[in-house]
Amino acid sequence: MVNKIWGSFIIIGIIFCIINNKIDVLNKVILESGKTSLDMIIKIFPVMALWLGIMNIALLSGLIDKLAKFLYPILRVVFKDIPKNHESLSYIASNIITNVFGLGNASTPFGLKAMKSLQEINPKKDTASRSMITFLVINTSCITLVPTTVISLRMYHNSSNPNEIILACIIATFISLVGGLIIDYMIGRKYR
Repeated sequence: MVNKIWGSFIIIGIIFCIINNKIDVLNKVILESGKTSLDMIIKIFPVMALWLGIMNIALLSGLIDKLAKFLYPILRVVFKDIPKNHESLSYIASNIITNVFGLGNASTPFGLKAMKSLQEINPKKDTASRSMITFLVINTSCITLVPTTVISLRMYHNSSNPNEIILACIIATFISLVGGLIIDYMIGRKYR
């Protein structure tokens, strides 16, 4: 659906430029956008590669598993309908940990595996279970301690202090997570 919306915007923009005889503006924007995108990728890639590498080392060293075990008691309270020691809990924990460190790219595979694992224990295959909904809320609004993507973008745009956003991100994501879980709990309770 989003692809259709953006595709429509692009097509409408091209048609608008043709009708108004602004082909030169269209060509200039296309070339400048390509250059800007490439510059951004070149500047952001090293930071993302560094953090993804650190996360990979943490995964291979077993640090992620240790942190995940720390989260199990909390996850058992939040996800009461998941059987004890089910594999989905470890995927959920890994997803949360990678999100906490601002690595949305690294957390996506864990999130997909968690959803697949949760679907296997879902009694209604055509409807999302309470655990799936709660996990989606947590995944979307997870606390972020190190917002690597935001810091990278601030570095790209020559911010004098790209790290000053960290405290604001921690507060905003904490409020987002707590608010999301409260709403999820209230709605879940209403429909049980």
